[in-house]
Amino acid sequence: MPRKFSAISPDWWDYTTLDDEIIRDTVKLTPEKMLRLSRPGFKVVMYDTLEDFYLAEALEYVAAWQQATPDNPVGICGPIGPTEQLPLVARIVNDLGINVRSGHFWGMDEWVLDGREVPPSHPLSFEKADRQLCFDRIRKNLVMPDSHLHFPKVDTTSFKRSWDAGVRCAVMQGGQGDVKHWAFNDPARRTGKYQKSPPTPAEYRKLGTRVVDLHPLTVAQNARTSGGGNISLVPTQAVTVGPVETWKAEKVSIWHAGHHDNPFGQRLTCLMVAKKIPDSSVPMSLLADHPNVQFNYYRPGIGTCAVAMH
Repeated sequence: MPRKFSAISPDWWDYTTLDDEIIRDTVKLTPEKMLRLSRPGFKVVMYDTLEDFYLAEALEYVAAWQQATPDNPVGICGPIGPTEQLPLVARIVNDLGINVRSGHFWGMDEWVLDGREVPPSHPLSFEKADRQLCFDRIRKNLVMPDSHLHFPKVDTTSFKRSWDAGVRCAVMQGGQGDVKHWAFNDPARRTGKYQKSPPTPAEYRKLGTRVVDLHPLTVAQNARTSGGGNISLVPTQAVTVGPVETWKAEKVSIWHAGHHDNPFGQRLTCLMVAKKIPDSSVPMSLLADHPNVQFNYYRPGIGTCAVAMH
C-alpha cells in the first residue's frame, strides 16, 4: 500500500505519512504507560518539577566532564533547545570549584545563511547562546580552553575530525522538535528516489554532519520558540550533527520539557523507540537502534491528546 502524502507539506516526508495504527496507539499512551515502555537499551524517566528536570540535565554535563583527565578527555554534545540547563551548568561548576579544563563540548547545530554558518553576532546564533549562557559564565581558572569547544561549520572537516581525535563522547543530549528531529536531522524531501518511500533507516544512519534544508514545520517552530513568531527571521538551512556522530556517543539523552514538541509528538517517539519501529519520516525513531537511549520527561509537560476546543 503506498505511503500517504504529508498533511503538512506534500513535498516532504514526516510523521503524518505513518500508518494509522501507529497514530491510534500513540494517542492511547498515558505517562504511566510510557514509563512501562522502558526496555534494555531504552529508559524512560519522569520528573515532577522543572527544577528537578533542568538540574538533572545540567548534571549530565558536569558528570561527563568530571570523567575527563588530560590523558582521557571526555565531552558532551549539547543542544540549544532546551537551554535552561546551561546557566545551571556554569553555577554548579563555579560553586563547587570543579575543574573542567580537560572536558570537551560539541555544539549540535548552527543556522546557515547565504551558504555560510551564521556568525556568533547573529541574534539566533547557537554558538552565541552556548557561550553566553554557559561557557562565558564559568570561571577562567575552571573552564576548558576554547580549542575544546567544537561548533559545526559549513566546512564540516574540522568538526567531523574532532569526533575521531581521541575524545570520548559520554553523552549526546537533545531536544525534540515538532517534526520529531534531534539536532536538525529532519525528514527527507519527497523527491527523486524518495518519491514513494523515505530513506531506509540504514540509509539515514549513514548521514554525518552536513548542511540540510529544513522542513517547513521546523522553520515555523523555531519562529515560535526563538523568534517571537517572526518566520521571516528564521533561516531555512542549517548545519547539523548527523547520525554518524550520534552513534559515536555512548549515551543519547533526550529532554522533553513540553515546550518544543506537543503531547502527541512526545508520545509518538517514545512508542516508536520502545517498540523498535525506526522510520526516517520520524527521525527520532531511528534511535530505536542505538544501544543506550534515555528519554527524560517533565511529567506536567506531557499533557493529553484529548480533543479540546480553544
